[in-house]
Amino acid sequence: MPMYKLEDKSLTPIKELDFNLEKDIQNLCESNLNIIFGLELVKPQFVIEDIRMDTLAFDNKNKSFVIIEYKKDKNLSVIDQGYTYLSKILNNKAECIVEYNENKRESIKRDDIDWTQTKIIFVSPSFSQYQIQATNFKDLPIELWEIKIYTNNTVRIEQINPSSTTESIKTISKNSAMIKRVNTEVKVYTEEDHLNSTADDIKELYETLKTLILNIGSGRIKIKPVKNYIGFIANTNFVDIHIQKKALKIWINMSKGTLDDPKGIARDVSGIGHWGNGDYEIQINNTNDIEYIMTLAKQSYKKNT
Repeated sequence: MPMYKLEDKSLTPIKELDFNLEKDIQNLCESNLNIIFGLELVKPQFVIEDIRMDTLAFDNKNKSFVIIEYKKDKNLSVIDQGYTYLSKILNNKAECIVEYNENKRESIKRDDIDWTQTKIIFVSPSFSQYQIQATNFKDLPIELWEIKIYTNNTVRIEQINPSSTTESIKTISKNSAMIKRVNTEVKVYTEEDHLNSTADDIKELYETLKTLILNIGSGRIKIKPVKNYIGFIANTNFVDIHIQKKALKIWINMSKGTLDDPKGIARDVSGIGHWGNGDYEIQINNTNDIEYIMTLAKQSYKKNT
C-alpha cells in the first residue's frame, strides 16, 4: 500500500528503505522489545552448545522464554530452524535460568517458568510464500513478524497471520522425532481450547462479544489465545477474555483512574493478581450490559492504538 507525507496540501511518496545488516534489525528490536513484543531482553547472542541464537527474551506475563531470530534470507526453513532452537531451549533449561539470573535483578527457579509457552519469533523485512505457508498450523509455536523502515523514520512491524490454521502441527510430527518431542512440552492455545469446557450459552455470549470487539477495529484487531485468556490486540492487548464454565471474565487494559465507567461495573484489580492486561475487570453471564461494555472496550482500543 503506497504511503505519502502530506505537506502544504501536497503528497510526497514515502519510500521503503533497506536494512543494511541483520544486526541493524536486531539492534532496533532489542532496544524496543517491550514496545514491540511486550518482552524483556535477557541476552543478545545467546549460545547453547553449538547453536547461537540472536536474542533470548522473557515473557513476564506468561512466565516463559522466547527466542527471536532476525533474517534477511528468504531461503531458510522456519520450521526446521525454529524446532531446532526450541529443542535446544527445552533440553537446556538450566542454562536459560542461569542466563536470566545473571542478567536480571530478580532470580527465578525452574518451577517459576511455564515451559509450555516457549516459542520462537522470526523477524524479517519480508518472508517468502513458502515460509508463510509452512506456518499454516493452528498450534505452531513459531511466529513470523515483518519489519519495514521508511524514509520519514517510520517503522512498521506486524505479525503475519497464516492464511489457514485448521490443521495441527501434530499431523506432521510423526515424520520428525524432534518436532514430536517439542510438541510434548510446548502448548499453543486456540480459541477451541478455551471454549471446550464451557456451557453453550457462554459460547454464544463469547461469540457475540467477539464480533462486537472485532467490529471496533475494522479488520485491524487480531485474536491471540494464550494459556489463561484470549487476547484482542490492536497495537497491544486492549481487551482480554477468560472463559469460565458459567461466565466470561473480561479485562479492560486501562490504568487505574483512567476508565470512564459511570455505571461502575468494572472492578478495580490494580492491587490484585490477575491474568489479563489492565486494572479493570468485569464478569458477565448474559448480554444485559454488553453494549455498555463495548463503550469501555472502545476507550481501551483508542488508548492502545
